[in-house]
Amino acid sequence: MASAAPAGTPKDVGPVPKDWIPGLVENIKFDAMAGFVIFLIALPLCLGISIASGAPPIAGVLTAIVGGTLGALLSGSHLTINGPAAGMIVVVFGVVASLADNPGDPTTGFKYALAVGVVCGVIQIALGLIGAGAMTNMFNLSVVHGMLAGIGLIVLGKQLHVALGGSAAKLNMVQTYAQIPQAIGKMLADPMLQKVAIIGFLAMFIMIIWPMLGKISPVLGKIAKLLPAPLVIMIITVPMAQSFGLDKKYLVQVPLSIMDSFVLPDWSKVGTGIFWKGVFIYVFVASLESLLTASAVDKLDPWKRQSNMNRELVGKGAANGLVSMIGGLPMIAEVVRSSANIMNGARTRWSNVFHGTFLFLAVALIPFILNMIPLAALAGMLVVIGFRLAHPKEFAHAAHIGKEELLFMVATTLGVVFIDLLWGVIGGMVLAAVVTIARGIPLRNAVSADSSVEVKGDEVVLSLKSALGFTNFLGLRKKLDKLPLGKRLVIDFSKAGFIDHTVRERLHDFEGEYVAKGGGSVTTRGLENHKPTSPHPLCALSRA
Repeated sequence: MASAAPAGTPKDVGPVPKDWIPGLVENIKFDAMAGFVIFLIALPLCLGISIASGAPPIAGVLTAIVGGTLGALLSGSHLTINGPAAGMIVVVFGVVASLADNPGDPTTGFKYALAVGVVCGVIQIALGLIGAGAMTNMFNLSVVHGMLAGIGLIVLGKQLHVALGGSAAKLNMVQTYAQIPQAIGKMLADPMLQKVAIIGFLAMFIMIIWPMLGKISPVLGKIAKLLPAPLVIMIITVPMAQSFGLDKKYLVQVPLSIMDSFVLPDWSKVGTGIFWKGVFIYVFVASLESLLTASAVDKLDPWKRQSNMNRELVGKGAANGLVSMIGGLPMIAEVVRSSANIMNGARTRWSNVFHGTFLFLAVALIPFILNMIPLAALAGMLVVIGFRLAHPKEFAHAAHIGKEELLFMVATTLGVVFIDLLWGVIGGMVLAAVVTIARGIPLRNAVSADSSVEVKGDEVVLSLKSALGFTNFLGLRKKLDKLPLGKRLVIDFSKAGFIDHTVRERLHDFEGEYVAKGGGSVTTRGLENHKPTSPHPLCALSRA
């Protein structure tokens, strides 16, 4: 029998779906349809992300195929969709370019980057086996948002050049943005580039307007749900490219045989420092994004199922290791496709498997159609995705939480854009740690919060006795995970000092997790001794 729905689950969704083969039999009509819709969304994005990463176009599709099949079956989550993502474009492109034998042609480093991906997969498996799934609790949330915003700005700037018919592969970010007027002028003087730009800007327009159709009319909203924006872009721009007579260099090029798509890794640079820097960045970003996505998707899951984060790392590691052995990009759990998966009625991990299977069939049966897709259309989609990652409302939200959170986010964003992704994140984390400690966390509690647990029958009291910041939350999270379920849990802040936003956000998430796992309840006390630092409901609190 299917399990009863956990506490807090909407009553109209029914019992918790079964998993594995029983889940496939029970939910195939829902998961197959959701998987097909996600396939339609994923196919053009996989091609575009791969090209933007300095890899062959087919590499991203291979990633989604392996991620949607092996990755889904080994995954610790239920509804996430695996594949290449915009958040990894900058990472992969940087590794490919840094390993290239010829700096003027970053694509020559792709085989070396495949070896990096294999090692990344092995390390992710090891991290999952040693229980490192809680690693997301180590990071300040505003720094993470700043990293994503920085990636978004890089993707936006570089792909805008491609949408105009040019290339930004050899430009740093100052040059990338400074030369946009020059790229526009070149486009206006060349009739062929004007046709390319029409396709690119049409793709941007569709990506922007499509989510708004539901606000214009319920009928249009239903059409938008039935036909995802990336599919509409393909339906419109492929015939346009043919009618414009675009040169092949402006179109996608994938092998006509799937066997010709496979590329083996080159291990020649495994002994270099730049190789291992690439490994570290791959592991860090791919693991962090996947775990954050799994956590976010758990909140959207109608049945409030909780992902096994250690198994999530093992699953991603196994899939990353395999796909890197055959010529694919590193994968993560992708948040936009995962959200769309839920909105289209997915119930189990099998929707991910169906999405990967449909992608395989497309590559095997209709590669000639893929070769008719204009690069500008893919670039236009990525320009909008990049803008969304760095949307001004994200910075406004950080400012609403607190000036210090805006500072962390902006500093990280600037570091990622103008210095380096790794150093940008390190700089943001150091800044956040210094400011947080300066605001009231004693050095003796900087990495270990003082707390105690007392069980009184059906009541469990967690007393927090020191200031709380993201720097010392990891140990506290381990204690939270060991609390007995189904009790009346009281979190007592009476003796706590300063409490930062990241801790408040994570404790808020924990409250929902605790109730969903085993019922019971969670209440807080002692917060009347603290005053908020901003109007945001989860802002930092200082001792009154």
